[in-house]
Amino acid sequence: METLVNLPLWTLIPFVLMLMTIAIAPLIAESWWEKNSNKLIVSLILGVPTAIYLIVAGLGHQLEHQMLYDYVPFIILLAALFVVTGGIHMQGNLVARPSTNTAILAIGYVLASFTGTTGAAMLLIRPLLETNKERKYTTHTVLFFIAAVANCGGLLTPLGDPPLFLLYLRGAEFTWFLKMFPAWLLVGILLLTIYYILDSHWFKQESLSRLKSDVMNRQPIRIKGCINFVFLLGIILSVAFINPSYIPAMGEEHAPALLKYLREIALVALIAFSLIFTHRKIRVDNHFTWNPIIEVAVVFLGIFVTMTPAMLYLKAHAAGFGISQPWQFFYASGLLSSFLDNAPTALAFHGVASGLVDSGAAVAEVAGIPEILLEAISMGAVMFGAMTYIGNGPNFMVKAIAEENGFRMPSFFGYMWKFSFRVLIPIYILVQLVFFFF
Repeated sequence: METLVNLPLWTLIPFVLMLMTIAIAPLIAESWWEKNSNKLIVSLILGVPTAIYLIVAGLGHQLEHQMLYDYVPFIILLAALFVVTGGIHMQGNLVARPSTNTAILAIGYVLASFTGTTGAAMLLIRPLLETNKERKYTTHTVLFFIAAVANCGGLLTPLGDPPLFLLYLRGAEFTWFLKMFPAWLLVGILLLTIYYILDSHWFKQESLSRLKSDVMNRQPIRIKGCINFVFLLGIILSVAFINPSYIPAMGEEHAPALLKYLREIALVALIAFSLIFTHRKIRVDNHFTWNPIIEVAVVFLGIFVTMTPAMLYLKAHAAGFGISQPWQFFYASGLLSSFLDNAPTALAFHGVASGLVDSGAAVAEVAGIPEILLEAISMGAVMFGAMTYIGNGPNFMVKAIAEENGFRMPSFFGYMWKFSFRVLIPIYILVQLVFFFF
């Protein structure tokens, strides 16, 4: 049985400060926080003392495991999805009928689980905006795009959203996430149905001149960089099959590094192939830069280091938090994911759940915790990421691209009042009642 490490409460301070900085800095010091060098400084200021403390306390092996077996695979997977989807360019201008817009959102909803929410969002947001540029009433379209494509759609595989990949690294099988298909389908149907009804209403309010202009300016959808779909399939197969479940030797303690990191080596090779075989102009047309993935790497460097003592503390004190039921994990992980990054939030509540495990209880476990709790944490972290602009990485990116193209977007609190409270919360309550009844 694993020995619980009882660390003092103050060891959570760096982790809390790291998450608070991520949530607040973009709101109060946007220009300063935009620089990746400043993000790295924050990560180092909070992470280095934490690392020194863990090493001195004899817990260096915990930090080593966190960084080598969680952080490195996490960043490499995100980089692979970022580079490969960044090599696919879609352009065109369809007629912005409600059926067309709903179809684009539906395609993005399905793609999100396989290209990642970031990849699907970046792939489709510009064609969606181009399609709707002649219309006057467009804000609702971008808001539903954020919810469906940049968040809720990524629930079916570890590729879909960062918290799911981290839970996959904790021991959940690649195909286990498909168990959440009923919830994924329910949320998708509700979001798309509500959107179609609203867009049909606003479509009727458009002037005849705008609608005629929309028809006159239509252009067929064209896709460039299709070879990257092959590389994307390679990423999916690598994550699904290059792991200890299919190659047991990868999980052996003294396995050589090349074998332990075979999946990551394959992903790096796919990154190289994408860069080599994709025409440079395609990435230029996609406004591709390395800044976003560098930002993720430096921010999560601080998160993963400071998270190590937090995970140990949460696991040791889980029973005292009063969170034990699936619906509680669903809302608790969801609430924090709304305002903090949903990836560390998922791991935090996985730590809480692992501290509640009763070795004598006959309960089905996945990734070291009861399966029903893993479902609640996964759904809460992914779905509630859509509650605010800062709940998930693609949210702010979509907002920025929309505003750059002249689309009006609500403020931080306006987004929650006009959309999250009125549309998302009722849907999530229904999800809780259907899948995690009290």
